Amino acid sequence: MTANTSYVLKWGIISTGWIAQQFVQDLLEDPKTRNVTDVAHKIVAVGSRTVESAQKFVSEYASKEKDIKTYGSYTEVFADPNVDAVYIGTPHTLHYENALEALNAGKHVLCEKATTSNAAELKVLLKLAKEKKLFFMEALWTRFHPLTLELKRIAEEGTLGNPVVMHADLSADFYIDTLPLTHRILNPKLGGGALLDLGPYPLFWAMLSLYEHPANKGARPTSVTGSILKTPLTGVDASTSFTVNFTEHLRAQAVLSCSVIVPTAHFGATIRYEKGNIIVKPPIFRAPAFTVQYYDKPGGEVVREETKTFKYVGGGWHFEADEVARCLRDGKLESDSWGHEKSIIMMEIFDEVRRQGKYVLPEGVEKVDRIQ
Repeated sequence: MTANTSYVLKWGIISTGWIAQQFVQDLLEDPKTRNVTDVAHKIVAVGSRTVESAQKFVSEYASKEKDIKTYGSYTEVFADPNVDAVYIGTPHTLHYENALEALNAGKHVLCEKATTSNAAELKVLLKLAKEKKLFFMEALWTRFHPLTLELKRIAEEGTLGNPVVMHADLSADFYIDTLPLTHRILNPKLGGGALLDLGPYPLFWAMLSLYEHPANKGARPTSVTGSILKTPLTGVDASTSFTVNFTEHLRAQAVLSCSVIVPTAHFGATIRYEKGNIIVKPPIFRAPAFTVQYYDKPGGEVVREETKTFKYVGGGWHFEADEVARCLRDGKLESDSWGHEKSIIMMEIFDEVRRQGKYVLPEGVEKVDRIQ
């Protein structure tokens, strides 16, 4: 690769559902529209349960990309020698088996969240990835948004002081009474419910604002408390709230919630510091803006307020793809911005919340260990 050429990452797409549709459309956006010139992307293979489904997906969402191989199985994508990395967009409870097969086939992996059904599954995948010298990253796309990078810069430059309390919610009314019981939100065999589907986003903002804050010095959470309200329809969590404390170096607490039976809360993600606040406008998975409020003194009045708004071409999934490409170009096995330890901490928190809330997945769903 010369100074005038981009590193081109060749992707295989695993699944043809909604999230894969969004990811693929973003991959096909010209990187120059987001001021990226060092990396680019090419889709070379798509796998689905039938060849017809894969072909339909390509014609609808990737028609301008030439020579995409379409396969009626994921195994064929993993075996394709032209594929450098795979994007796994299947339901949570299938991630472990899909990623395991991909890694065993020698492919780098970008895996949707929640990464696996539990932390034990994730640890097996990460151990295998390291043994095979393969890259693995959780698809926490929000971490790579321009808004997130700017918010992190402001939060950590010192003016606001240390974080004290943060609140975050992501909810959506799925009208579950009208859904078939096999729908991914209601089906416990697919890890249904609010926690594993929506919960990664409130928890992400806690990880960014508390865990990643320099004053935390990389310390893990010191305690997790969870409460789950289940739907009688299938027993998955309809509403879940949980607190995560960071007290080894900070005195900080995250108060987090998610629900599939009400719309999302108006406050989005609100991070309260010693000398001000940062308020992230919802939806927190792709926030359009955030506001910084500065106090005149610790615990005082707001004397200055600044709002920053962000717009870009595409849906925002391309930023995580760019990160994968740069990591592979540079020979990294994990991202410096969203590494393996953060994904493990998130899954361990979900495990603990499920344990406390007595949300047990059906036997056989979890392939390593079982949370009960």
